[in-house]
Amino acid sequence: MSENSTEVEETFETNEQGVAYTSESDASAEVSDRPATIAPAGGTGRRKESVARVRIVPGTGNWTINGRTMDSYFPNKLHQQVANEPFAALQLEGRFDVIARIHGGGIAGQAGALRLGVARALNDVDVDANRPTLKKAGLLTRDARVVERKKAGLKKARKASQFSKR
Repeated sequence: MSENSTEVEETFETNEQGVAYTSESDASAEVSDRPATIAPAGGTGRRKESVARVRIVPGTGNWTINGRTMDSYFPNKLHQQVANEPFAALQLEGRFDVIARIHGGGIAGQAGALRLGVARALNDVDVDANRPTLKKAGLLTRDARVVERKKAGLKKARKASQFSKR
């Protein structure tokens, strides 16, 4: 084992062009960026008819949504994953406590609104470090799709009764 470590050190010294320890240099860069991200922030997210007012504070990763835990408010794991997506993109799981008030819409819309609110709050914490990652993942864009209105003479927005020639 000691022979292998000696060979690695020699390779690093002789090879001036290549970068030998990329993972170590990335880890040090991450550590220098992360201490600045400890600050409370807030954001508002909207999706369909849902509105989420989100506040994040440094903590242990507890979620409080309308006074309930994440598991009880969103029993479906997919909705939990959607809401947690901004933290996963920035690799900040467990760094912040989330307090959110959500009203309107259904479960999927509320999860989407919570995701946008969390992403906007994380963007406020450290714009220089977090914004490029969140923007590239598409987490700062409001999903503008809403239900199309019903038209007169039709059963729904586009559904018409069956056509009869005679």
